[in-house]
Amino acid sequence: MLRPTRTTVLLTAGLVSLLGLPATAAAAEPATHLYVDNTFTRCSDGGPGSDAQPFCTISAATRTVQPGQTVHITPGRAYNENVVVDRGGLPGKPITLVSELEDASKFKLAPGRTLTVSGASHVNISALDAPSGVRVTGSTDIGLRGLTVTNNPDSVTIDGGSSDVRLQHSRLKTSVRVEFARDVVLSRNEIQGYVHPAVVAWDATGLVVTNNTIRRDCEAGIKLSGGSNGAALFNNVVHTDFEAGCGDPGARYGIEVAQTATAGTRADYNLISGPFTADRIAYKWADAPYADQATFHAGTGQGAHDILTPTSKGVGAEDGSPTVDSADATAPGVLLTDHYGRETSDDPRVPNTGKDGGHLDRGAFELTDGLVGVRAELEPAWAPTGTTVKVKATADSRWLTGLTYAYDFGDGTAPLSTSAATAEHVYDKPCACTVKVTVSNKDRKQFATQVAAKVTANTPLTAAFTAQPVLPQANTPNALVPPLSVEADAQTSTLPWPVERVDVDFGDGAQESRSSLEPVRHTYKQPGTYKVTTTLKDVKGATSTTERNVEVAYTPAGYVAVHPARVLDTRTANAPVQGGTATPIAVPVHYYSSGPHHTAGASAAVLNVTVTGASEDTHLGVWPSGQARPATSNVNVKAGGTSSNTVTVPIGADGKISAQLNSGKAALIVDFVGYYQPNAGQRFAPIAPTRVVDTRTAGGALGGGQTRTVKVAGVNGIPADATAVALNLTGTGATENSHVIAYPYQDKRPATSNLNLEPGKDKSNQAIVPVGPNGTITLYTNSGSTHLVLDAVGYYGTSGTTLFTPVVPQRLADTRTTGKLAPGAATTVTGIPASALGAALNVTATDTTGPGFLTVYGHGGVRPDASSLQTRPGETVPNHVTTPVADGRVTVWNSYGGANHVITDLFGYFTQG
Repeated sequence: MLRPTRTTVLLTAGLVSLLGLPATAAAAEPATHLYVDNTFTRCSDGGPGSDAQPFCTISAATRTVQPGQTVHITPGRAYNENVVVDRGGLPGKPITLVSELEDASKFKLAPGRTLTVSGASHVNISALDAPSGVRVTGSTDIGLRGLTVTNNPDSVTIDGGSSDVRLQHSRLKTSVRVEFARDVVLSRNEIQGYVHPAVVAWDATGLVVTNNTIRRDCEAGIKLSGGSNGAALFNNVVHTDFEAGCGDPGARYGIEVAQTATAGTRADYNLISGPFTADRIAYKWADAPYADQATFHAGTGQGAHDILTPTSKGVGAEDGSPTVDSADATAPGVLLTDHYGRETSDDPRVPNTGKDGGHLDRGAFELTDGLVGVRAELEPAWAPTGTTVKVKATADSRWLTGLTYAYDFGDGTAPLSTSAATAEHVYDKPCACTVKVTVSNKDRKQFATQVAAKVTANTPLTAAFTAQPVLPQANTPNALVPPLSVEADAQTSTLPWPVERVDVDFGDGAQESRSSLEPVRHTYKQPGTYKVTTTLKDVKGATSTTERNVEVAYTPAGYVAVHPARVLDTRTANAPVQGGTATPIAVPVHYYSSGPHHTAGASAAVLNVTVTGASEDTHLGVWPSGQARPATSNVNVKAGGTSSNTVTVPIGADGKISAQLNSGKAALIVDFVGYYQPNAGQRFAPIAPTRVVDTRTAGGALGGGQTRTVKVAGVNGIPADATAVALNLTGTGATENSHVIAYPYQDKRPATSNLNLEPGKDKSNQAIVPVGPNGTITLYTNSGSTHLVLDAVGYYGTSGTTLFTPVVPQRLADTRTTGKLAPGAATTVTGIPASALGAALNVTATDTTGPGFLTVYGHGGVRPDASSLQTRPGETVPNHVTTPVADGRVTVWNSYGGANHVITDLFGYFTQG
């Protein structure tokens, strides 16, 4: 039951005012409801007992309750008090104590605490758990419902001249003792006696014991003594086979009525279960024992319709029980709801042997049809208009008879009510309808279920499909979604009947089949335009085919910086790579507990690739696994030398990239520094190359084994919240062979490298370095000393403006076919998408006539005072270059050191995000 709110009380007061009654009259009326809640922090026994400030104890309420008031008691924590009700109500205005959540739980007294109703009248108490006992003494018109008493052998007592006391729907693991009382009714209770009779009466006139289930221990099930005349014992189930350490108490009886209690006492329609032995006897009446029903009825005139069973097994609210539909529905004290409050039911499978053909069950419990639910099936669940569909209902019921089914087909037609478990219907227009099936029994209990009906137009099958890229989602960034994945969805097709088969030809030699109409995913090895064909076959055998060209391309992505990690070093296995043979490299973007695995949803990887110990002058190319080797290069190395370069490369459908030497053999070292992924990472902001560190003018050369921390974010136009910075790292004046590492955390130097140096040579390499504490990065060289020059070319962060789109590596320009770039001259490189704001290039200088450098910048912009790569006579020098782009073009300027051939390869570009 729901607690009445304060709003209800205020509204009532408002209505009184509207009627023009004096305000004093409203104030004189006590509140209809009082509240008790010992779990409420603001409860008070000195307060009003209102919803806002309830009493803390039940006793506080019983001391103040007035006729007509209901005390709502919150269950939960046991009330540690002896409760006494000694105030009375009035006819039609009882005092009521009830659980606040009567239908869900009972309010409870602590062990050892009891409830006493003394000298009171017109009192109702419901849903109480009083483990240590209840006593009604000297009281009139008392209703006790839904009690639980468990502890003491004689803990329910009605005495002291009490009258008109009703104990109903209760579970009592104790004896019920009625002494010096009259007109007491015990009905629909489960009572289990122990060392005393389950129900014992002394001088209790007019006692009614009807429809109880009684389990007796060492004494009688029902025992009437003294002047307990005029009693009515009907429809009870008395089990005599319950025993727990009785010793040898002598003969025990199911029903025992003393000679002094027989006047006006009646007993019939009871069931007594055995086993019946010399000391377990069904009846004792007027002090004479009777072993069976026939003898009992012949000797006393009672029990004409009693049933005796040899055991309690199979007796009760279960199939085949003799209690079912065999009681007297006209007996005194009969309730038409059982122990659980369920209405009585007529089992259609058995004859009604109750009085006058009634169907009431004996005992506290009623066997119902067991209706607990219903299921429904629709055949066919998908069909065109004009098709007859059939719905079959399956009731979860014990009886499956006497049920009524209501079918609502969800299309606006009138529902159909029938006793049949099936129904047919014809839809006359398409719909996504919901068929609702409701089953009801004769007790008005109902359950409903529903099933979907898809009704389509009665037109031919016509295939159609949509195609869209499949991308990793921001809320599931680690889901495996390879780049160049496409989903073909044929749900836009015209489908009169369900589809039995869907065949998709993706146009690259791959095919997929499905047995239902669901999206089909496929990952292409390389971008391009593909003819995709979809064929449908429905359950009636009709087929339809459609095709269309689908553009497959890489998707703009954000950058995710990671702590640099080495993913390949062929020196450790003494297994150099061989010219002409591709080497697969797994890129561990996503980590599981068992170690690095696949690339999740990454579309491109950023690597530092080093080639060392080359057997001859050669170059290395890197490209996506599964694609043809492009005519591009990434690392150029001389025989016996070491060369490294940053590489940005798309990831193949298998989560790998490929690397191949043009000729000879060499050791290959690959360091993983970050990746690009759609719907993840940070955006990039390209900037004109800006010098952030030059140890030649500040700080001096970096010595071997030393570190130097420099600030790169929060200065030079790079915001403080940048997560990574793209830098062109140049080493000059190196005193010996060494390598340089740029990393974010000073105390966590990785076992990777960014730049390999040789004495007397200026060398450059671009690096994307995560930003460490306070916007800094740390520089380290392993041996000798060297000057370092750092030029920032962009940053990644929340204020970034562009996303990266990888491309299949492609050559944009090669001056070997047009003539060298003279000292002080510039060349324009085209072929970058017009929407690009930046590009990731690999720029190579070769056939150099003098030392110098190249500077790459956005076409039409002001040439910055910074270099993109250092040129050296007699050497081929590559470098990864991230640069702004204007109108799809960049400018490459040659310093005044000497003429160069310049080769420019494109690996991706940045567009507005």
